[in-house]
Amino acid sequence: MQSSYFKFLFISLICCSIFSCKNEEKETPETSEETIQETEKSYHKKYMEEIAEIEERDSVSTSGMLKIEGGEYIMGGNSQQARRDEFPQHKETIKTLWVDETEVTNAQFREFVEATGYVTTAERSFEINGEAFPPGAMIFDPDNPQAWWKFKEGANWKNPQGPESSIAGKEDHPVVQVSWYDAMAYAKWAGKRLPTEAEFEYLARGGKEKQIYHWGNDFEVATEFVNFHQGDFPVSNEVKDEFAKTAPVKSFPKNGFGLYEISGNAWEWVLDTYYPNAYSKLEQRTDGYFKEYFNSEQQKVIRGGSFLCSESYCTGYRNAARMSSTPESGLEHLGFRCVKDLE
Repeated sequence: MQSSYFKFLFISLICCSIFSCKNEEKETPETSEETIQETEKSYHKKYMEEIAEIEERDSVSTSGMLKIEGGEYIMGGNSQQARRDEFPQHKETIKTLWVDETEVTNAQFREFVEATGYVTTAERSFEINGEAFPPGAMIFDPDNPQAWWKFKEGANWKNPQGPESSIAGKEDHPVVQVSWYDAMAYAKWAGKRLPTEAEFEYLARGGKEKQIYHWGNDFEVATEFVNFHQGDFPVSNEVKDEFAKTAPVKSFPKNGFGLYEISGNAWEWVLDTYYPNAYSKLEQRTDGYFKEYFNSEQQKVIRGGSFLCSESYCTGYRNAARMSSTPESGLEHLGFRCVKDLE
């Protein structure tokens, strides 16, 4: 079922900006193929069918969630750092939702795996042109300027940097090395769903829609509010925020809606397929988001920034910032949180 996983491995080496959070403008999507093969559609279809078969847990609870009142806001870039894919600004109307107070943790994801026997994409072997490859995922390598991301055999949610690493003692850290499919599977079991991109930005802004960051417009105090990279990216990290990689959830102050680490710490998957010109084609959304997976980049939107984002090279922790990754990709700085519709 990982017949298209090779795309991520190669694209990540060529397009490091997607995964290292480089602050580049995207006018048109890049693609390594002119057409999308039927086999890839089958791959996606098989994964979605597998997710559909997952049964909800016996007790679907809103414990650990906050009821966030909906409303209207202006979505899109509102700073000098804004990129082209954050425009045009436009009005969005969000309904009231239950929202996970924190990113899904290692402990919560382990509960899901133990209850269902689910195997993440990073834990599955895959083939390229008939050649078998072992399970693994991508880890960040700051010592290689030509390709900061490299495939690491044995890297997965339990071993984020490879077999020599562990999440022991990090049960309250956000789960990472989970793909969009993995996040969708967890959400199905939990009786929840991933937020749409429009919902995520509304939640990130915390009712303060004119602010650049969730805490305000003053970057000088950022280390008090967000886990990110300080120093000369990626050569040196001054670690003024006390965390070189992920931090335990609730390590930083909550935003205006009471949500923790809605920016920084780990990027978060959302429902939408990524389009650079998404805000110019809103009428093509279905049920409030871009469902179609088979766009020319084969990407899903990620939001919120991570411990690898920096002010000099990346500003992914801005409320309006958008990035993307292939839905089967596992990355050591990418996780998720869920929302739940009101009954």
